[in-house]
Amino acid sequence: MRETLFTKAVGNTPKIRVLEFLIEGRELDYSLSDIAEGSGIGRTTLFRIWNDLEKLHFVKQTRTIGNAKLFKLNLENLFVKKLVELFDMLIKKELKEEVYA
Repeated sequence: MRETLFTKAVGNTPKIRVLEFLIEGRELDYSLSDIAEGSGIGRTTLFRIWNDLEKLHFVKQTRTIGNAKLFKLNLENLFVKKLVELFDMLIKKELKEEVYA
């Protein structure tokens, strides 16, 4: 997975990669398998960090389809809101740099 300006700025850890994936697709909900795959991390790693993300209210469950629980970014969380603002600012900067490169 390529390093983005966001991961360069805040770190390239599994937790940050999960948050980046969820921020990019903030309007959608995902299964844990989809989150692991989209973040480029293993399911075992995701399960190791998932409780922290839930306890901090960074993610919320949206629905259940069969046995699969679906989750999305909790955009009501103040920290998450600020992280999204930072992400959007950095991505706009990154896109502008690519255009003028």
